[in-house]
Amino acid sequence: MIDVPASPARRKLAVWIEQPRVQHALIALILVNAAVLGMETSAGLMARWGAELVAIDHAILAVFVVEIALRIYAHGWRFFRDPWSVFDFVVVAIALVPASEAFSVLRALRVLRVLRLVTMVPSMRRVVSGLLAAIPGLSSVFAILALIFYVASVIATKLFAESFPEWFGTLGASAYTLFQVMTLESWSMGIARPVMEAHPYAWVFFVLFILVSTFTMLNLFIAVIVNAIQSDSHAQADRVEANVVARVDADTGALAVELAALRAEIGELKALVTARA
Repeated sequence: MIDVPASPARRKLAVWIEQPRVQHALIALILVNAAVLGMETSAGLMARWGAELVAIDHAILAVFVVEIALRIYAHGWRFFRDPWSVFDFVVVAIALVPASEAFSVLRALRVLRVLRLVTMVPSMRRVVSGLLAAIPGLSSVFAILALIFYVASVIATKLFAESFPEWFGTLGASAYTLFQVMTLESWSMGIARPVMEAHPYAWVFFVLFILVSTFTMLNLFIAVIVNAIQSDSHAQADRVEANVVARVDADTGALAVELAALRAEIGELKALVTARA
């Protein structure tokens, strides 16, 4: 969240940009832009409506540029302290780079503008924040999973390399085959059963590997992500509550000061009335 600007004019502009109707209009433009970018991939539509689609895309891009410029003016350099604002700036800036041969890939990256929907919708933003908060926990889970893959790949190479060199001939081939097994894509009829014809007890290896890698570690991935999202949501709720309490305390303090001043004025009036009597 960007700090509130000190200048009244800039503060008014920042409040105007953040009001719901402006945000909803920007979300609508992002959705329209997503549809236009999708239609531009159709040769038939481009042959018939290419000029119109490009004009709509440029018009929406112009609106995004104006919006980013207004936000930068409203918040100043504080704009670049907010990661979400920097993301919006980069995504829009990519579309402004000329699509030459050296930067032809940037033409395809224009679709990244659709990801601005994440920054505009609070619920999506909370999910992404939770995913980013889960990275430290996920790195530990990934390290354990990589260790399991290495051990299983070594075992599979030693057991099945001679009979199935295409699948288990090298450590890398074994790791890739086991990754397919972990995803449960044709693991039984495509890999396990052919291997079991040459090695009848190979089912023990595959079943244990699936139980550990698929049903345990991948579920642990999900658990870490869900826990991080919940923790981030609770932290945001605590921050909002703290801000509300701080505002209430500030308002209460201001009222107390005004009440004290009013009492002093009443006392002075009473003293004046008594003196005249």
